[in-house]
Order: sequence, then C-alpha cells, then structure tokens
Amino acid sequence: MSEVDPLPGRILIVDDELAMREFLSVCLGRAGHHVTTAKSGADALRVLSDDSIGFDVVITDLTMPGVPGMEVLRHARALPHPPPEVIMATAYATTDTAIEAMKIGAYDYLIKPFKIDEIQLLVQRALERRCLSTENRRLREQLKGVDALDRMVGRSESMQKVFDLVRRMATTRTNVLIRGESGTGKELVARALHNLSDRADGPFVPVNCGAIPEQLMESELFGHVKGSFTGAAGDRQGMFEVAGGGTLFLDEIGEIDPATQVKLLRVLQERTIRPVGGNEEVPVDCRVVAATNRDLEAAVESGEFRQDLYFRLDVVRIVLPPLRHRPEDISLLVERFFDRFNREMKRELIGVSRDALDWLLAYDYPGNVRELENLIERAVALESTATLTADHFPSRRASADDVGRTPSAFPEDGLDLDARLADLERDLILAALARSGGVRKRAAKLLRISFRSLRYRLQKLGIEVGRSAEG
Repeated sequence: MSEVDPLPGRILIVDDELAMREFLSVCLGRAGHHVTTAKSGADALRVLSDDSIGFDVVITDLTMPGVPGMEVLRHARALPHPPPEVIMATAYATTDTAIEAMKIGAYDYLIKPFKIDEIQLLVQRALERRCLSTENRRLREQLKGVDALDRMVGRSESMQKVFDLVRRMATTRTNVLIRGESGTGKELVARALHNLSDRADGPFVPVNCGAIPEQLMESELFGHVKGSFTGAAGDRQGMFEVAGGGTLFLDEIGEIDPATQVKLLRVLQERTIRPVGGNEEVPVDCRVVAATNRDLEAAVESGEFRQDLYFRLDVVRIVLPPLRHRPEDISLLVERFFDRFNREMKRELIGVSRDALDWLLAYDYPGNVRELENLIERAVALESTATLTADHFPSRRASADDVGRTPSAFPEDGLDLDARLADLERDLILAALARSGGVRKRAAKLLRISFRSLRYRLQKLGIEVGRSAEG
C-alpha cells in the first residue's frame, strides 16, 4: 500500500450493502478519518440536511433502491459553499453515467471492486481539493472585507472603533442602528455591514424614509395588491420582499409616521408582512439596518417615536463621529478625494497646495465628509494651475461663518444668536431654492435634509413657495 500523509476529514459513506459500508468504515477510520454511514440515499439526504454536521467527502453508491446516488450527488453539491467533494462508486459503470456525474460536480468515479490504497489516495486528494477551496474562500472573504471598508477612510481612534464594530457585527443578524450627523457616511457603514455578511450575495436595498410621502410609506415598505387603492394597477412587492436574502437599509428612520411605526415593529417581531389590501401574511427574510441623524431619545420622550420600536432597532448602535471631531482624518480624506476626482475628470494636477490644505484643515465641516468631498470635486473641476489651490473654496465671511471661531470675530456688544441663526438658515434655504429653480424636493436634497424638514422650516421662517415651483 502506498504511503499517504493523512489529512483527516469527515466522511459520509452511502451504500445499501452492509459489507461495503463496513469495509470503507474500517479502511478510512484507520487512516484517521471520522466516518458516518448511511444505508440508503434517503438516509443520506437526511444526514446531509443536518446543519450541525458538515462533511468534507461523500462516497456514494450509484445504484440504490429509492433515492439513487445521482440524487445524493445533486443534494450534496447544492449545500452551502464549500460543499463536500463527492466520489461515486459502482460496479456497473457506463460512459454516460460517468459523464453525467462529472457534469453535476462529482470529484471522481470509482469502479467496484477497488483497492484500499486506491480509495485512501482518492479520499486524500479530495480532501486536499476541498481544503484549497476553503482557503480560497477565506482569502476572498478577507479581500471582500478590505473592499467593503475601502470607502470608509480614517486613521483616528474613533473611526478604528467603528471599523472594528462593523467587522464584528457584520457576521450576525442583529439589528443595527447607525447614528451620526448628515454626511458622516451612514450608508457606507450599512453597505459594509452587508458586504461583510453571509448575505453579501443578496440585494442591498436602501430606503430613504424621509423622502417618501406619508401616504405611500406603507405600500413602499410592505407592497400592495392590485386594486388596494387608486392607481394600484397590479400587485407590487414592498422593499422588505425586494431585500429578501439581503439587507434592507432604512435611512432617516426617525421620519416615519406613527402608523407605519406600529406596522414596522410588528414586522421586526414576526418576520412577516401584510401587503396593503392583502389578507395573507408573507414571510420575509432580510436583515434590517437603520440610520438617523435625529435625537431619537428626545423623539421617544416627546411621543414622536415609539419606545418599543426604538429598542427593537437599537440593539447594537454604531455612532459615526462628525469630521470636526477627527481632524487627523482630514488629510487622508483630502488625498483620497483628490486622487479620485483627478482621475475621474482626467485632470493632471500634481497635488494639493499648502494653502489649500491649511484651508481644509481649518474648516469645521458642518456637512461632514460629504461636504469635504463636494469641496474637492468642485476645486478639481475648476482648478487652472498645476496644483489644487484654495482659490475655488468658498469665501469665509466673519459675519456668518466665523462668529465664535476667534474672540476678535465676536461683536463687542454681543449678538442675538437665535436671530443670527435664523437669518443664516433663511439665506441658505433661499439659496437652495434659487439653485433648484424653486423645486422644494430638490432644495431639500441640496440642503441634505428631508422634504418634511424643509417644509417645517419654510413654515417657521414664513417663506412662501408658489404651487408652480413644485414642478
């Protein structure tokens, strides 16, 4: 018998002949393998379907009463990756059956009777192949993890903690609530949680709850059946069903109305939905990741947000720090955005000037990373010299932008803070409306706030926008 350095594995032997099962059990058991036997194809399917047992190699007879070996092969190769290697064994081999087995995914084909060293060597090679498949999968998972976090840039301690929490939570199904100011990258975190999970092959479905009208929210999330309301010309899947097998990202979760909050809580508890106008419960299988820039605790206190829903969503919390609290990350982000836009716009700028970097380091970024990205994109597009300068960054007016930055900028007689902030808010909203041609939804998008929030601010400030401006 040839010398084989044994690589131990979990082996399933499927054969309706007791003598063959005992022969292979002794032969492979002595080689250090853990052997399980099944006396029929039906028994083999039951054993293979047990999630607690993972086999490395299956040796199955081809011709058996009831469930044949080909069905065992199909079932084994359909198991989650990496599936076990399957060796077919038969005393009645034909070219057609051998070709069919190899097409389905059999590792090899043995003709009975076979020698002990022959089967031991074949099992060893099958184990080596499976080991290689497992290692390749592990390396792909590592590379996927690098790619998933690649767009999230930060060397600061606070961001390193975020990265660590994302990696640890990605492998669970636990509900995650992402907190952070507008522009801090909450959707990037949600995508990283999805891409690092075992649901990465499924869909990632983002839903901006602040952009959906209240009367359409239930239909958008849970779907509807034909004729359930005016305009429902046919059945339509909701986002919970669309995200089946993947991740549903509910952005601006604090904007959903109380009635939808009740229904959302039930879905999270029961894992079923009822489409608008429907009578049957539909099971759903998706992970829910939510995000908000609102103070949900205050919303719960005021009765705007259900406490039970808040606790259901806030199982694990990931808090994204604003950019002004992690200045050590600004240079890294500037480099990343500069390289990206320089390449995308086919510019040939050679770098960022000292004055531009100083300006960027001194700014406090109320719009966070998204604002920094927009600043760099605009500057790269407009720059006419060899290096990126500060010439195309916004001018900094002491009266509005720099009040409180330095003692000299603060008026000696003081100021009315609420009035000053209201004036600044009014100026920015009017500027956004002008830029959007008076279309309020576009203006809200420019201001990085929900349409509902803009509508409230317009009423508060007494700004009227004509019906025609809605487009």
